[in-house]
Amino acid sequence: KGHPFKVKDDDAMMETADSIRQYGVLVPAIARPDPSGGYELVAGHRRHRASELAEKETMPVIVRDLDDDAATIIMVDSNLQRESLLPSERAFAYKMKLEAMKHQGERMDLTCAQVGHKSDGKKSRDILAEQVGQSRNQIQRYIRLTELIPELLNMVDEKKIALNPAYELSFLKKEEQTQLLDAMDSEQATPSLSQAQRLKKFSQEGHLSIDVMRAIMGEEKKSDLDKVTFTSDTLRKYFPKSYTPARMQETIIKLLEQWQKKRQRDQER
Repeated sequence: KGHPFKVKDDDAMMETADSIRQYGVLVPAIARPDPSGGYELVAGHRRHRASELAEKETMPVIVRDLDDDAATIIMVDSNLQRESLLPSERAFAYKMKLEAMKHQGERMDLTCAQVGHKSDGKKSRDILAEQVGQSRNQIQRYIRLTELIPELLNMVDEKKIALNPAYELSFLKKEEQTQLLDAMDSEQATPSLSQAQRLKKFSQEGHLSIDVMRAIMGEEKKSDLDKVTFTSDTLRKYFPKSYTPARMQETIIKLLEQWQKKRQRDQER
């Protein structure tokens, strides 16, 4: 229920299917009995899909009696081990696991009170941060992304909006986020961190209109004015094949310095 991880038929899935076709499923999935009949898959959704692609009729599954909180934690933990998680997947995974841990903590505190013991007082957010190797603040920043409308969250996944601006935009009201999409589309721009912070400030002050959004999104970003980018393909034709990128950069700097000195001499004449 509420599985936050996307199961896509991408290259990684095809590689997993090829492996299962050749060697089978090496790590069993985990399921729990479904009260309405049958079983609910808790961990192993990607292995299940890969088994289907590999045309396997069965796959090994361990059945365990799990409550909703325990099932959520196992589901999240089994997926957080993957290297290529989308920001949206990480955001909802952290949120779901934190809520499940809080529920478990409340039950533990109640049990400890009943038997006269004290819990260690460590907050669920601190425990989660230790388990996933992130700071407590970073956990909170990811969880805030769940407040974004789907269109903006997709842009974060597609790396069109960076994590820090996205965090600031998550404080905008849902209708303001929808209006921001229109402003971004009309100005053909995505917000920088500075712009996102100003949008948030205007929103909190009750002054964020579509006109304000368009004015902010229509600004020329300093980074756009200061940055010049060349692709490797553009530069490669001017250098011997043996030149490394570092040597190419060193040569470009030397040539620019010579050009600058020549300009200075010409101006002094």
